[in-house]
Parts: sequence; C-alpha cells; structure tokens
Amino acid sequence: MSAVRYERSGVIGVITLDRPDNRNSMTPELLDAFSAASAAARADREARVVIVTGNGASFSAGADFKSTLQRDGDNRAPNERSFAMYEPFLSLLDIAVPVIGALNGHAVGGGFGLALVCDLRVGALEAKYGANFVKLGLAPGMAISYLLPRIIGLPRANELLLTGRLVDGAEAERLGILNRAVAAADVLASAMELARSIAEAAPLAVRATKAGIRRGLDLQIREAAHLEAYAQAESLVTDDAREGIAALLAKRPPQFTGR
Repeated sequence: MSAVRYERSGVIGVITLDRPDNRNSMTPELLDAFSAASAAARADREARVVIVTGNGASFSAGADFKSTLQRDGDNRAPNERSFAMYEPFLSLLDIAVPVIGALNGHAVGGGFGLALVCDLRVGALEAKYGANFVKLGLAPGMAISYLLPRIIGLPRANELLLTGRLVDGAEAERLGILNRAVAAADVLASAMELARSIAEAAPLAVRATKAGIRRGLDLQIREAAHLEAYAQAESLVTDDAREGIAALLAKRPPQFTGR
C-alpha cells in the first residue's frame, strides 16, 4: 500500500497521508508518494477542489528524526538537500483548484508547513499545531517564517515562531490558522462540506479567483523556502540541534549551549 494515495469522489479529490504508525512523518518513502499523489491531483481535470488529510492521530508530525532530516544520495549542498525535503509538500502550490487541509490530528514542524500551503484549513479541536523548530535547535523550513505572518499577522507569528509554542485547535481557530475547528471525528466531513460549497461555484471563476489572490499577495513561497533552507542547513550541524533532536527522541527537556 502506498504511503500517500489520491482518490476522487465526484468533483472533490482527496490526498491521504497513510502512514499512521509513523505519525505520517516525512520519510523519503512518504515524500516520494506525496509527489506522485500531488501530481495526480494536479492532472485531474475533473477535480474542482482538493482535500489533503491524514490517516490516524496525526496529520503530519514533520520530519522523522529516527531516520534522516535531509535526503541523501546526491552531491547537493546542505541547503539544497533541506529544500528538497520540502519540495514534495510545496508541490501543492502547483494545483490550480482550491486546496483544503483537513487536519485530522497534530500538525507540527514540516507537517505544519504542509497545512499552511493549503488555501484553507479545517482542524481538530484537541490536536496541536505549530512550528517547534527553535526548541530543537533548528531554524524553520518550508517557508513557514514567510507564510505564518501573512496568515495570522506579524506579532502573533513572532510569538509562536520565536518560542516554538504549539497551540490547540481552539486557539488555532482564534488566531486564524484554522478556518474551522471541530472534533477530530468531524474534521473530514467538515472539510468535505466546505469543499462542496466551493465546488458549487463556477469552476473557471474559482480557479481565476485563487490565482488572483496569489498574485495579489505576491506569494513567492518557493523563493522563501529556498532562503530558509540555508539557515536550516547551518543550524542542523550545530551542537544545539544534536541536543534538541536527542532530547526529543528521549522525551526530556533539551539543554542548549549556544554552540
């Protein structure tokens, strides 16, 4: 079974991350499967809306620190390997129809970034959302430092990114991260309801409206993600990053030294 699958019900496409045993983390297998599913959604001319969701208790827990943070097997610079890790999730930006994140559970780190590149987000009240990079000794990736201020405003984004604090679904809705916060069991149904209301509108007009919104906001997301990749690659080789990741895996507080 593929780690990510694409299916369509009527005019609504659904991309499902399906590695619940690994919290839908960003392994090479899942990233490759996501690229294929995203390409299938992009090529589906019958889809008027695409939903991205996960199977299990997590939408996506971000990088799998038990394997590797960056993709290996080539001679690319560290920053290029950092960007390559996020590029499959960033491929959602190439889908012309609206994309709804149905955040069935926790969305943290790179998984939070995946949620932010969606056009709208429906999340679970009891789940946790946010970018905890600084608590791991890492700089952010996937253009999170670009997207979050544009979604919730600079002061609130500063607080969340500089502290690494995670928020629950209720607070995420109040901040504007989520369009709707519902019980976990109702997330997909609520996202489907929202998708159907979009799908009832004129398809060409909806696509043009989405494109106009992107142009108006000047969303150069990939450029921002490339710039972030330099800082993330540099932070990855620090003692603090090694300590932060080790502490995460050991489930203990990190002891950072600034080295």
